[in-house]
Amino acid sequence: MRIEHDLLGEKAIPDDAYYGVQTARALENFHISGIPISQYSDLIRALAMVKLAAARANYECKQFSEAILHGIEGACHEIIEGRLHEQFQVDVIQGGAGTSTNMAANEVIANRALEFMGFGKGQYEQCDPHNHVNCSQSTNDAYPTALHVAIFLLNTKLITQLRQLVAALRRKGDEFRHIIKMGRTQLQDAVPMTMGQEFLAFSESLESEVFALERVETVLYEVNMGGTAIGTGLNAPTGYAERCVDHLAKITGKPIRLAVNLVEATQDTQPFVLFSSVLKSLAIKLSKICNDLRLLSSGPRAGLNEINLPAMQPGSSIMPGKVNPVIPEVVNQVCFKVIANDLAVTLAAEAGQLQLNVMEPIIAYCILESQTMFMNAADTLRQHCVDGITANQNICRKYVEHSIGVVTALNPLLGYDVATQLAAEAMKTGKGIVELVREKKLLSEEQISTVLDPRVMTGAGGQ
Repeated sequence: MRIEHDLLGEKAIPDDAYYGVQTARALENFHISGIPISQYSDLIRALAMVKLAAARANYECKQFSEAILHGIEGACHEIIEGRLHEQFQVDVIQGGAGTSTNMAANEVIANRALEFMGFGKGQYEQCDPHNHVNCSQSTNDAYPTALHVAIFLLNTKLITQLRQLVAALRRKGDEFRHIIKMGRTQLQDAVPMTMGQEFLAFSESLESEVFALERVETVLYEVNMGGTAIGTGLNAPTGYAERCVDHLAKITGKPIRLAVNLVEATQDTQPFVLFSSVLKSLAIKLSKICNDLRLLSSGPRAGLNEINLPAMQPGSSIMPGKVNPVIPEVVNQVCFKVIANDLAVTLAAEAGQLQLNVMEPIIAYCILESQTMFMNAADTLRQHCVDGITANQNICRKYVEHSIGVVTALNPLLGYDVATQLAAEAMKTGKGIVELVREKKLLSEEQISTVLDPRVMTGAGGQ
């Protein structure tokens, strides 16, 4: 053990631990979710990126020696590469506006930097968590800036998974382009379409959400780094903020820029609200698609049974032979959780007071959790469901042939009233629309073959 101290007194720290006294106190205080911040590796990498940018800016502003810079750089590079993440054990939900997370980064980086410099852990007179790693910073600018970075790092991964899901749905659209089926509105027969059109609509719906995620990411590029405690820049040297943001842009490869008004940016959480709202929109779209997949595959004997989902596991402990749509079901539940997380982000953003919003840890947790679950859900839905979907072409054709919905195509020739009478008679007698048209000699065979051809009604042009 080694002894460290803070304003509350001394505390023994395990000698092999890279964290220090303030992290140790946080580990005692926050037994909340049971989820450590290390679970979100991109947040840890983002913290290291911010600290690396700050160290380089501080060195250029002559705040400490080249030896300290090299020590901090070495520690940050290791963390960015994925090392020492197990040292970040603070609960993701915490009081203090993220101070415990920020100090965990400061302490781990300082102690590893000391080793690079040839010293032992805890010899903070050589490289101090506050005076050097946190130099010219406050939790109030370093933590939200790191969160911005973490979210757009994860966004890149999420978009990759979503694009693969979009491509899988598009492939199914191409595969099913010749299958005629009934379209439905309000769960009632409408007019014919192709199953290809249905799946291509799914893909387009999700692709629009991918575009939205790409666009909304830009709100994260504006940061308050250099504002320190409340945005006034107290304790930061002249030119530090601009240098720090420039280094962070180079490290991340993103066009990060300094906020115009650092006081406003320090208290504002609107970028998180906007990003979370796009995640909610994605949840609504994805859940609707999963609802449709479950409905289209319902049965198999007493439902629609237009498609078959891959059988992934037995569906019942009492009903032999039952197979359930477990993959769309789990994705539905992910979507529900993301929508709930968006509400938590909204409430946390509203709860900000005066010059700081202390609720940013729950905002961080909710957004990072939503992104992570969406990545896993998109991959699961694609691999274990969409790729293996097959169509029941004969059943789809049968629904079209026996549907009254095709009568809609007669409106331009016979008028709405006559078409309505045909629909009512078909319902009453069980006869088909084509059969009644022929019986009443309302159209010629040429007209029937042209107007009531289901493929023509789908807009496929007879192809």
